[in-house]
Parts: sequence; C-alpha cells; structure tokens
Amino acid sequence: MGKHNGHLVWDWNGTLLDDSKAVIGATNAAFAEIGLEPITLERYRELYCIPIPRFYERLMGRLPSDAEWEVMDEAFHRHYSEHRIGCGLTEGVEELLRQWGLAGRSQSLLSMYGHEQLVPVVRGYGIEEHFIRVDGRTGPSGGTKALHMERHLAALTEVGVDPYRTVVIGDAADDAVAAAHVGARAVLYTGGSHSRASLESAGVGAPVVDSLAEAVEVAAELVA
Repeated sequence: MGKHNGHLVWDWNGTLLDDSKAVIGATNAAFAEIGLEPITLERYRELYCIPIPRFYERLMGRLPSDAEWEVMDEAFHRHYSEHRIGCGLTEGVEELLRQWGLAGRSQSLLSMYGHEQLVPVVRGYGIEEHFIRVDGRTGPSGGTKALHMERHLAALTEVGVDPYRTVVIGDAADDAVAAAHVGARAVLYTGGSHSRASLESAGVGAPVVDSLAEAVEVAAELVA
C-alpha cells in the first residue's frame, strides 16, 4: 500500500481542521487568565513556535513560570474545546483525502491534540476511514512532535509504510523537524499557525505552499 505508492502523514489542527479562530480565541482566553493583553491572529502567526512555552516567552518577554504555564495550558484547552465546535474542515479536504486513497496510496493522521479527544473529533467530521492510523498526543502538552512522529512511523512501518516515501503535511515548522527526525519529507501549509514569512525563515528547508491541494501535488512529486 504505502510502501510502493507513497504515504501522507497529515497534521490536524490548522491543517485538516480550519481552527485558527478557535486557537486565537483560546489563546487570548489563556492570556487573560494571567493578565496578558490579547493578540491578533496576524501577530500569533508571526510569532508562533513549538514548544508552546517558547511561544509564550516570545509574547511575554520571559518564560512563563510553572504555575503560569499550568493555568494557561488548562485555560487554553478548556476554551479551545468550546470554540472548536464551530470549526469546519479546510476547504477541499474530503476530496483530497479521497483522491489520494483512490490512487492506491495510504495516509495517516498525527496530531499534538490529546489522543482521547482527537479520535472522536476526527470521527465526528466523517473522515476517519481515510486513515490507516490516527494518533494524538499522549502525555503532557507543551512538547515537540519529533518523538510522537517516531512512534507513529514505527507503527506504520509494521504495515509496509516506507519512511523515505512518506511526506508530512502540516502548518508548523515543527512538522518539518519531526519529518526529518524519521527520514521523511515535509510540505508546509501557510493557512494555519504560521505566516508564510515565518515558515520560510524557520530554516527547515521544506516547500511552503498556500493550499492543501498544492501540498498534495508537491507531496505526490516527492514520492514519485
């Protein structure tokens, strides 16, 4: 399946799910909890980075204390769950997933969203059938994606997926770092957490595209 024709590892938040408004709403709610001023989506996309405490450092001028991080993290997830309900899939997602599968290629989903929340949410959007594996974050939030990607690819290789014929599609520089960690490649999408400028200046060397249709097109060329 994925071994001969290529495999896509999709990111969820900001990539398949168009949740920028929910993220900025939850982020500002988390900031309010510790007395920080709200930020615009544009500023968020200029400064966003992984791990999240480093992003907060860019905004606050210092790393949050452990107590502040705990308050902000809890507030973010609580408010995000409320805002996410109104979010839809990124335009064209269903058809892109369908066409990739019809071409005899495989795909999976890896997210830093908590696994227990992710699985029913993906199922609720009606696209679970397209993925041979859906993995969310296990353990505490705030880290990077590389180790999660390592476990994800290890499970995929058991069903014939070749990491070297695998492309990660995501909206964050961390997606490209995680891909490189396992010997895969990446295509980065400008419609999520990062602006084009911040993706291009991140130094990760992955192609940067403005639509998921273009991302899939580039990915197909990379595994051809």
